[in-house]
Amino acid sequence: MRAAGGRIIRCVLLRRRNLPWFLAAVLAVMAGRSALGGGGRPASGHTQNATVVRVVDGDTVVARLSDGRFERVRYIGMDTPEDVKPGVPVQCFSLRAAAANRQLVSGRAVKLVPGVESRDRYGRLLAYVYRRSDGLFVNEDLVRRGFARPLTIPPNDRYAGAIARLAAQARQAGRGLWASC
Repeated sequence: MRAAGGRIIRCVLLRRRNLPWFLAAVLAVMAGRSALGGGGRPASGHTQNATVVRVVDGDTVVARLSDGRFERVRYIGMDTPEDVKPGVPVQCFSLRAAAANRQLVSGRAVKLVPGVESRDRYGRLLAYVYRRSDGLFVNEDLVRRGFARPLTIPPNDRYAGAIARLAAQARQAGRGLWASC
């Protein structure tokens, strides 16, 4: 058993392309959760209440936290086409994605559930976003309706499996950007 286990680990580690997935799985196990997703409900305890004061684009908002601070919030697990990134031309379906995000959260109370890594390299708060009025998981809804693609960056991969499945369904049905771009 020891040799078999050693061989499996060496086999996984010898393939460099597998290393990020292996490390993500190890971190997930260490964190006591499944690497296959979590069912779409906010994790208890780490949520922050906020109000969305401005929608920047399809996957970024500015929110006023309950303590009065303003934070730029980047949605975890998904990515929408660019329309405000400096030096990048407006991409196919970006304006529609931003409009969909605006319709979902602009001026509304939300719960922000930070990921394992709470900030990106630009200082934005990374979060799973839920509407407080009805519990809608905004990240998943945008992917389900074809306004966003999956973007998994470990260790923030809690819902990666669920988001990937929703994107595959949207693509197969030709919804949103999958029909236009």
